[in-house]
Amino acid sequence: MTIKDIFLDAFGRFAAGDLDVQDEVIGADFVNHDPGSPRDRDAWIEFTKNGPLVNSTIDLKRVIADDVFVVAHYQLIPPEGGLGEAVVDVWRFAGDLIVEHWDVSQPVTAPDQV
Repeated sequence: MTIKDIFLDAFGRFAAGDLDVQDEVIGADFVNHDPGSPRDRDAWIEFTKNGPLVNSTIDLKRVIADDVFVVAHYQLIPPEGGLGEAVVDVWRFAGDLIVEHWDVSQPVTAPDQV
């Protein structure tokens, strides 16, 4: 199984509401590089289980992977609707576990604003 396969399985489960999948795929030495959210594994998992992702819709647009990194581009739509955010996450794997994370996001613009 490639890291892309591992990621797609975990992402699909997470997007469907299985938040505990993170316990299986995030390594003990995980570091999150987003200054707006917790940096270590346990705090990150707790944050995602109780944060804005919980009731949002996650629409995966594309995934790019090599032997170490997975890059995911998706639209994050809040429970109240709207266009939401365009997000790009970069995940670094060590073996079959995620050990680092980076992200960028921006508001999605309406088609007539492009």
